[in-house]
Amino acid sequence: MNLNNKKKIFIKKIRDNAIIPSRGTEGSSGLDLYAASVETITIKPGQLVKIPTGIAIDLQDKNLVSLIFARSGLGVKHGITLSNGVGVVDSDYRGEIFVGLCNVGNTTYEVQPGDRIAQMIIMPVPSFDLVEKEKLSETKRGVGGFGSTGK
Repeated sequence: MNLNNKKKIFIKKIRDNAIIPSRGTEGSSGLDLYAASVETITIKPGQLVKIPTGIAIDLQDKNLVSLIFARSGLGVKHGITLSNGVGVVDSDYRGEIFVGLCNVGNTTYEVQPGDRIAQMIIMPVPSFDLVEKEKLSETKRGVGGFGSTGK
């Protein structure tokens, strides 16, 4: 992999209070996404909310995807996680990125404007063709799933 040939990802601010994503440390894989709400958003236990980031992106490459992941500190300390597990922002989407959060904890949580709410990782998407077949290759595991390999 040629690390000297960096790709450019274009970002547009959709809201005046948007904060451009940034890495928390030099070794961080994810770019922090920030709440671009105009007021505090309260998330009650069991509640789902959609939080604006105030940004849109242009990945410049159909073989890239932006994946949105929860912030581990929010999940472990407060029970705030993504409502859809992992968010997928396709390469051809140009609208504002929103983050769906849910409160799986048992106390109310408040998101302030400018808070870090998720992390975004840009990853390659391989190109391939789907080929329908009557029979697939055999493996030791076979059709075993959902715990078939042990605890």
